[in-house]
Amino acid sequence: MKTALVTGAAGFLGSHLCDRLIAEGMRVIGMDNLLTGAMENIEHLFPLERFSFYHHDVTRFVHVPGELDYILHFASPASPIDYLEMPIQTLKVGALGTHNLLGLAKAKEARILVASTSEVYGDPLVHPQPEGYWGNVNPIGPRGVYDEAKRFLEAITMAYHNEHGVDTRIVRIFNTYGPRMRVNDGRALPAFFSQALRGEGITVFGDGSQTRSFCYVEDEVEGIFRLLMSDYHLPVNIGNPVEVSIREIAEEVLQLVGNPSAYITYKPLPVDDPKVRQPDISLARELLKWEPKIQRAEGLQRTLEYFKKALDVEDVKT
Repeated sequence: MKTALVTGAAGFLGSHLCDRLIAEGMRVIGMDNLLTGAMENIEHLFPLERFSFYHHDVTRFVHVPGELDYILHFASPASPIDYLEMPIQTLKVGALGTHNLLGLAKAKEARILVASTSEVYGDPLVHPQPEGYWGNVNPIGPRGVYDEAKRFLEAITMAYHNEHGVDTRIVRIFNTYGPRMRVNDGRALPAFFSQALRGEGITVFGDGSQTRSFCYVEDEVEGIFRLLMSDYHLPVNIGNPVEVSIREIAEEVLQLVGNPSAYITYKPLPVDDPKVRQPDISLARELLKWEPKIQRAEGLQRTLEYFKKALDVEDVKT
């Protein structure tokens, strides 16, 4: 039986990855310091013999007894609210945490997949963004702590691959959504759902013309798993190529929730907020035979049901 270590296991994406790896018949070791993760996301796994959990901060030395086949490094604050409030922790988990896990992968002769992000492209001057684009990042801006942590993560991963022959994979994750997102996450969709369900103003920054590309978590996990099982060590974009403006997605959520008290309100655009975001997934299509399957209407409906339960809100449609 293969054994996988998942860091950030109690987080949104990490917990879904634990589910997938368990479903694939693996033994899974979850690791999280619970800075932004939540035990509720993985509590359903605790009765399973093939799941164990370490409450540990990966910026400190990481040791796991026994054989290890795979490491999936997903530990990191992942929303602007998080990394603006925790800039040093964000940098440390991208740098020290990645270094520790690459060292563990080397010692265990394990394959390691590290979670990078579309934020390595910054406020892109190339659209859509292919893996060969180097990005347009402000290293000293407020978002730089996350952007540069992930750029360093990629650089040290490639260094370990080239210098030590570590079996590495790099996934560049674009906007992902679905159940288990934090209600107070601060990212667009959790904020929109929470505000609409509460009958508050849905906060759109700028004029809402900035774009994002939203991938449902089930599709995202499928792409990540296929990359893990591939033999390709350079970065791969995994995201939904369907681009939508923030204003459009706010209107879709407003209509879907149907709360007559909710409305859209506009606030100034944050510093260095990317104007566009859309993955070029040609490589994933060719290499992994992967592309998203779940349409946004279905994904948003599933996500709404989760947020209703999370906020303990009854059906608000009239």
